[in-house]
Amino acid sequence: MKRKIFSIILAAVICVSVIAGCGNKTEKYVQSAEAKTEERKESDDAESTPIYTADNDDPSDKIGAIGDVDVDKGLFDVTITIPKDFAGDTTQEELDESVKEKGYKSATLNSDGSITYVMTKAQHKKMMEEVTENLNETLDEMVGSENYPNITDVTANSNFTSFKVTTKNEELDMSESFAILGFYMFGGMYAVFNGESVGNIHVEYINADTGEVISSSDSDDMGSDSE
Repeated sequence: MKRKIFSIILAAVICVSVIAGCGNKTEKYVQSAEAKTEERKESDDAESTPIYTADNDDPSDKIGAIGDVDVDKGLFDVTITIPKDFAGDTTQEELDESVKEKGYKSATLNSDGSITYVMTKAQHKKMMEEVTENLNETLDEMVGSENYPNITDVTANSNFTSFKVTTKNEELDMSESFAILGFYMFGGMYAVFNGESVGNIHVEYINADTGEVISSSDSDDMGSDSE
């Protein structure tokens, strides 16, 4: 998949496309994001396209929607239910094809538009490995990119609850500030698809020259008045 845009919505769809094996909705988001990027390039005051931009949906709504993903780890199987917002316009026929392709036990389009997958624990483990790979690739592509020219390194721990970003800046620019919301999204998506509750996601920005932490943020502080 071509990642010109590090969209906060695309982060959610990465996980969905890994499970379903269908990229229709992902492609729509990419095309929409790329179209917006072209518009920004034509604007005199457009400097970058961060993970989250002010003209996207409210990030709090998207992060909150992550909690609607339900994962039940049974003795032998794992059941994952994806809400309609992340499921897109997939049909039951397409789901049946994905079951054949992926070898999952079942995939059901529910009456409310959500999708329920049943897979073995081994298949779920493989899915999480693919999610991990996709997220790490996205982080790697941020480094020195057109959108984040001053970022020199981005690393995350194994469960994406802690991110360290090295930048040439002495203070965060606008795109780097908005990117924090994207990191929160990444950590939340990984947790819920792994069948875990979403805990605090910590993000640190470090100055490349001094090694000093110039910004420290926690998802638990979202909505609070304190920094």
